[in-house]
Amino acid sequence: MGSSVAIVIPCLNEKAYIGRCIESILDQDYAEGSIDVFIADGMSDDGTREIIGSYSKEHPNVHLVDNPIKHTPVALNLGIKASTSDVVIILGAHAELYENFVSKNIEALEVHPDAGCVGGVIENVNENETAAIIGRAMASPFGVGNARFRTGGKAAYVDTVAFGAYRKEVFEQIGLFDEELVRNQDDEFNYRLTSSGSKVWFDPKIRSKYYVRSSYSKLFKQYRQYGYWKVYVNKKHGAVTSIRQLIPFFFVAFLMVGSLLSIFFPLARNAFGFGLVLWFIGAMIGALWAQSRSAQIGGVIASFFLLHVSYGLGYAKGLLDFLILGRKPARSGYRTTR
Repeated sequence: MGSSVAIVIPCLNEKAYIGRCIESILDQDYAEGSIDVFIADGMSDDGTREIIGSYSKEHPNVHLVDNPIKHTPVALNLGIKASTSDVVIILGAHAELYENFVSKNIEALEVHPDAGCVGGVIENVNENETAAIIGRAMASPFGVGNARFRTGGKAAYVDTVAFGAYRKEVFEQIGLFDEELVRNQDDEFNYRLTSSGSKVWFDPKIRSKYYVRSSYSKLFKQYRQYGYWKVYVNKKHGAVTSIRQLIPFFFVAFLMVGSLLSIFFPLARNAFGFGLVLWFIGAMIGALWAQSRSAQIGGVIASFFLLHVSYGLGYAKGLLDFLILGRKPARSGYRTTR
């Protein structure tokens, strides 16, 4: 008998996506063990709960779990606590799985007994031209650094993955997801995992699809939150958890300081202009590497700029709030999202 699997999905008002997500789970080719689905819903009011309920009636392995607090880590923990499976896979309501997604995760865990978590590549699904442009940027190393779950690459040990498959004993050893966090709960958990001596394995054969956010304003808000909450994670652990998180902050600092100094010092103006040219050349190469169509290149470069500036501004605000002013995180206004 193979490993039993639980898939945990935080969810809030996902009427347009949750059915396709559940269908892709029900279509899995994994026959060695059972698959239970726990959808922790933040009391949706758009018809999402009715869709989940209809699946639950037809499929006893699909479970609706109430999440009145509406925060993502709380949703994840509710699903994990409800499960008794050997392996827990964290998923998003905007995701769809290839039919061998579960079997490839289990295979990777079996081949790599030193890995407490395994994961693979997220393929962006674009519902309009703006989403296609954003998806190109998010799949480029220039846009998101060395995050292989977005950019792809060879199988290797990494610092984090998205939609990870975890051995159940990992949660018994290091605890659950940090419910103080609104964003970055995956990264923080995987940092604790690797700090405990376990490993995270990336395998490009593990593949899923994800419907990309379709507006620049949503992208800006998302990555500003990522940057902001990363500082709180760093403060909790007393360490910078990954080098790539610092680059957008330094870019924003370069823009602010360079703009100011350029007003008064010609030499600084020249250096600032040279730095901007270097960034633009890198962005152009990144856009071409992402196989952008000629009509998309300008939008991809703009998306790079948004990714870097939003994350960097969020990180700067986090430094001010959490390190300089010593504030506690305020979770009001944040709702379940994956």
